[in-house]
Amino acid sequence: MLPIQPPPLGFVLAFLLFSLIFLSNTFRLWFNTEKYYQDLYNSLTRSPMPFKEFFLMRLKNRKRWEVEQKIFSMIGIVAVVGMDVFVVMAYLG
Repeated sequence: MLPIQPPPLGFVLAFLLFSLIFLSNTFRLWFNTEKYYQDLYNSLTRSPMPFKEFFLMRLKNRKRWEVEQKIFSMIGIVAVVGMDVFVVMAYLG
């Protein structure tokens, strides 16, 4: 069996940066929900993008959207923090 080499420092730092971005958005969702919702809604209404109507339809029922997003964010927090621990452990060896 081949020995497993630790990931490069650049990979670890990039991985942690993307985790930080996810956690920052999750913080906004949980603690600045009104502003987060309004920013998302404004972004969807002013920019042309595929499936725009689908996403706007999902945002119309605000309470349902909020519950769904918070459930997915809890699952995401567990996954992201768990993977952060694994990547750092692999780097430290």
